[in-house]
Amino acid sequence: MANSVSQVLLTEARLEAPQEDVDLSAGAVVDFWGVVRELEDGREIEGIDYESQKTMAEHQMTIIADAAAENFRLNEVLLHHRTGFVRAGEASLFLRVSAQHRAAAFEASKWIVDELKKKVPIWKRPRLRQGYGVASAISGEMTSRK
Repeated sequence: MANSVSQVLLTEARLEAPQEDVDLSAGAVVDFWGVVRELEDGREIEGIDYESQKTMAEHQMTIIADAAAENFRLNEVLLHHRTGFVRAGEASLFLRVSAQHRAAAFEASKWIVDELKKKVPIWKRPRLRQGYGVASAISGEMTSRK
């Protein structure tokens, strides 16, 4: 897209929903928070350590966000992901999609998260109450994040 309506962010900082002006042309704004569960594969965890290949991850996130904006005719896509340690109960992913109509906003949100898990080089390693678990990739290269 020539004029990107997408914003991607890979950060160790706690995620917060941006407080921006309302897009008056959007009839739908969908915010999605991916939150670390307290159980991973049936085991209690303190949280998850996320690692990434930052340059490639941001590149893939931008490709996904821009493709969604074009394919679903979105007004805006914000795609933010945490790296580093994220405690159970905290958000590891924030996604905001705005569109003229709700169907496009909901469909695009699902598509973006699915593509993120398949294509973006971010790996997670649960920190069990007793220590570390086995690393898995968000991308389909290894075990997918659920």
